[in-house]
Amino acid sequence: MKDIDLETYPRRSHYEYFKSLAYPYVGLTANVDVTGLVSFAREREGSTFLACLWAAANAANAVPELRQRIVGNGIVEFDHCDTAHTVALPDKTFCNCRTDCRRSLESFLPYGKERQREAMTRHGFVSVQEDETDLIFLSCVPWVAFTQVIQPVPIPADCNPRIVFGKYIREGEKIFMPLHIQCNHALVDGRHLGEFYQAFEEFAEKRKEEA
Repeated sequence: MKDIDLETYPRRSHYEYFKSLAYPYVGLTANVDVTGLVSFAREREGSTFLACLWAAANAANAVPELRQRIVGNGIVEFDHCDTAHTVALPDKTFCNCRTDCRRSLESFLPYGKERQREAMTRHGFVSVQEDETDLIFLSCVPWVAFTQVIQPVPIPADCNPRIVFGKYIREGEKIFMPLHIQCNHALVDGRHLGEFYQAFEEFAEKRKEEA
């Protein structure tokens, strides 16, 4: 983790302006090609959701601005951010599960499945259990191929990127998925969101070649 020097920070005026807003968030939704990720997971009898989560988590970590957080009166940049994602429970509620994506997808699939089993025994939110400053939040709405998402946010505003997956869309032999990301505009601009989507495509394409 390192501190960002606000005296030399090129976005200081942007940071100060957007930080002052009641709703400082910026977000995008786009359909992404997950054909390779889905094939890779299914061939190994793994979770296609976890495969997409692995790609999204690594893509977010590849963009430094998505690892930055406002702490006190300054900005810190984490070396790595874990994810906290929702896991459905038998009673139709959900719990949160923390994972570390710093491993191959091959090993992440069984690891993620085990982490989900452990999370289901706790039946609670991450915020109840631990500090969530460095987390990236992920969720899934597999019933709807949505075109936009409105997410609940705290007051005062936080800086955790929020990512949501939607229902798969089949187009011929390809599989697309709505992918929404929301970030604090005090730290993240449209360029950085674009870099996230580009990184996601790179991770997904690599799996397509290996599937």
